[in-house]
Amino acid sequence: MIPRYSRPEMTAIWTPESRFRIWLEIEAHALDAQADLGVVPREAAAAVWERGAFEVARIDEIEQETRHDVIAFLTNLAEHVGPDARFVHQGMTSSDVLDTCLAVQLARAADILLADVDALLAALERRAREHKLTPTIGRSHGVHAEPTTFGLKLLGFWAEWQRNRDRLAAARREIATCAISGAVGTFATIDPAVERHVAEKLGLAIEPVSTQVIPRDRHAMFFATLAVLASSLERLAVEIRHLQRTEVREAEEYFAAGQKGSSAMPHKRNPILTENLTGLARMVRAAVVPALENVALWHERDISHSSVERFIGPDATVTLDFALARMAGVVDKLLVYPEAMRANLERLRGLLFSQKVLLALTQAGMSREDAYRLVQHHAMAVWNGEGGFLQRLQADPEVTGLLGDGELAALFDLGAYTAHVDTIFSRVLGAA
Repeated sequence: MIPRYSRPEMTAIWTPESRFRIWLEIEAHALDAQADLGVVPREAAAAVWERGAFEVARIDEIEQETRHDVIAFLTNLAEHVGPDARFVHQGMTSSDVLDTCLAVQLARAADILLADVDALLAALERRAREHKLTPTIGRSHGVHAEPTTFGLKLLGFWAEWQRNRDRLAAARREIATCAISGAVGTFATIDPAVERHVAEKLGLAIEPVSTQVIPRDRHAMFFATLAVLASSLERLAVEIRHLQRTEVREAEEYFAAGQKGSSAMPHKRNPILTENLTGLARMVRAAVVPALENVALWHERDISHSSVERFIGPDATVTLDFALARMAGVVDKLLVYPEAMRANLERLRGLLFSQKVLLALTQAGMSREDAYRLVQHHAMAVWNGEGGFLQRLQADPEVTGLLGDGELAALFDLGAYTAHVDTIFSRVLGAA
């Protein structure tokens, strides 16, 4: 985890203190269930809740000798609990603790990410409504196509992020599973009731078949979902970066008083936040291939996944949390220039209405092939600087023989491109 790209609430989930605290809760809840079953004395369970404690430095010290982190933790715990500690971890295996803990951590991380997505959705909705009818040029291949509105542009991102929220909620449900089933997952040394109790206390579902470890297809799905969110972040970031180019400058990141854009060129206002977000998206996606490769463990378990998850669990969630919060801020404070949008709409001197002319000519009786040839002829001339599109059409007898001046002029009305904006907004955001 890089402090520069970390936020405290998410980072706290992945600290050693947090991890060992969850381990302690798992062991204590398991002991309660064992006591209910009469397997361990009730006072032993109470002792762990009352005296259970640990020191990270001491666990690290013990692990230097044992080369086993769970045993090091249990040894340190026993130093606080005393003789009753012999009942701790009764019938359990290390993966019961490790995998259940990871499920808790990932579920908690997902809750923060869901809140982050909600904040981004709120910012996108507010700005989309603000610019619902702000006309701008739509581009395909980076080239002017036909008019749209800046609000519709943002609404498309809102709809994408609503889908992403649904995906993330589903991934959280899938990852939030508990396994307390003992060696190779047979419950030979521990009653399934213990697993049910621990799962309930930690807000997890039960893993139906745990084979000693929770199947890693769940984790692969989780990290793949984070990668989809990262790609959506990058798509929005790239859009803003393009709009901030000097030749376009329809929108740009907020530039604070006292902010500097370049050490050499005082005039610079660079899209540094969205460029940064593009890079962060790459790092989140980097977790996907290792997570997929973790699925194919040997037989009932191996630990080839363990070192991978110690990296990708914290790094992917911490980075995505930071990136989502940054993007919400970018959208919320985005500087939008309707005048520049209008100027760009007019740069091609009417060419953006070419489809309207094409359709009108075909409806007036001209074949589509002839209409396309005629419209493209005038369009290419306008591209080359030879007059305006409407003026050229008005001077062409082939066109005026089918369409009068009033009919032609009506085809160059931006209103046709905003006529159904309300319909699209209502489909996405509701009637309000």
